[in-house]
Amino acid sequence: MKNHLKRIASPRTWAIDRKKNKFITRPRPGAHSFENGLALGIIIRDHLKLASTMSEVKKTLNNNEVLVDGKRRKDHRYLIGLFDVLKIAKKSYRIIFDRKGRIIVTEISEKESQIKPCKILGKTVLGKNKIQFNLHDGKNIIVKTDAKVGDTLLLKVPQLEIIETLPLKKGVTVFLTKGKHSGDVGLFKEIKKGEAIYSKGKEEIETAKEYLFVIGKEKALLEIKN
Repeated sequence: MKNHLKRIASPRTWAIDRKKNKFITRPRPGAHSFENGLALGIIIRDHLKLASTMSEVKKTLNNNEVLVDGKRRKDHRYLIGLFDVLKIAKKSYRIIFDRKGRIIVTEISEKESQIKPCKILGKTVLGKNKIQFNLHDGKNIIVKTDAKVGDTLLLKVPQLEIIETLPLKKGVTVFLTKGKHSGDVGLFKEIKKGEAIYSKGKEEIETAKEYLFVIGKEKALLEIKN
């Protein structure tokens, strides 16, 4: 059962019915980590309810009706993950995490479908005025503009051109990707004793710095529905 995984053994980030069937489609290794992504076929069938069977999903994919970040995808096991933009049936969707840390799909506007935030996880200086950024979704981008690990690059979809850099600094809007506050949105305050502090209304909350994902300056550039 290499193409499948026992539902009961699947990551807790997968929002699936673990008692429905014994097995679930295993996504192919891809840009996102195994626990932070789902097979495209599962998104279409189980989350969006646009098909009843995986055979119907494959037919839709073979008809060139599905785009992920502006590129046509035909593999039902393609791994789709955080902040990816999915277009199908004349509608646009984004992958996010809910308040329980589970992967969910939320419908977005046509305008919002043209942007994608990507967090910088690593960078390498390649030579004179050239820097390679390693992004959270597996992409590598070579640019001349510097930024720090932990900052976010706002990309234009599908061209994947950098619109702007969103640095992790006081006052920016952040999305929580893990921990007990997963799915939360707030304003970044500071790093104190190795922990990140963000505010939500009058409340100040402590979390791990690596859980922060900048999604806007004073206001979020994405509409988070969870």
